[in-house]
Amino acid sequence: MLQNQDPKEDIVEEPLETEKEETEIPEEYNDTLKEFGQTQTPLTKKKNPRGNIYCLTIIGQIEGHMALPPQTKATKYEHILPQLAAIRDNDEIDGLLILLNTVGGDIEAGLAIAEMIAYLGKPSVSLVLGGGHSIGVPLAVSTNYSFIVPTATMTIHPVRMSGLVIGVAQTFDYFEKMQDRIVEFVVRNSKISARRFKELMLDTGKLAKDVGTIIIGEEAVREGLIDETGGLDQAIEKLYSFIKEKREQKKQNQEQT
Repeated sequence: MLQNQDPKEDIVEEPLETEKEETEIPEEYNDTLKEFGQTQTPLTKKKNPRGNIYCLTIIGQIEGHMALPPQTKATKYEHILPQLAAIRDNDEIDGLLILLNTVGGDIEAGLAIAEMIAYLGKPSVSLVLGGGHSIGVPLAVSTNYSFIVPTATMTIHPVRMSGLVIGVAQTFDYFEKMQDRIVEFVVRNSKISARRFKELMLDTGKLAKDVGTIIIGEEAVREGLIDETGGLDQAIEKLYSFIKEKREQKKQNQEQT
């Protein structure tokens, strides 16, 4: 014989619509976080009155025209470039936060990403975590303002290639021009001088069996390469201040016209 069920057991309480907006994470954000390590903060449908920040992570090795082995943690430039173009064209995104932990990689791919960030047209802040080595240096300085945590390191060294290189004058000339492009970009987007940057790049006493310099946290700030030591909280607050300044400037321009 069936027993009478308590009608309360069949009732499932649904969250209010306001609760859903506060806690529900849109599916497209989950997909981008899984595939590209990118997300929009905060992860809610509710617009942040201080501004919506897009978080872009650049980790591992910068992959260029040659595909890296599947076991290598890499950032693919063909993923990053269209993302940056979409950020520039999205009116709902007010600022860009870049989290950087890279060993370097393809020079042309890294410079392409750095130039895109430098001319994004929206407030941007970078935070070096772990390391910003080699071509990671231009990436770190490409934003409007840069931070580095005290324990992070940056390696500055000349352009080099692994494998067999034909030792002719044209090869060295190509390397020198590529190196000049890196120096020019770093000097243009930071406070370090070209002379000092080249000194760090060509130092023979700082790296064993190699040429270059490793600088840590506060050293990068003292050299004028990075703007400030700090962490995530400082980076986000700085980005919000840039967003506020841009809104006020836009408002002033509208009032004048």
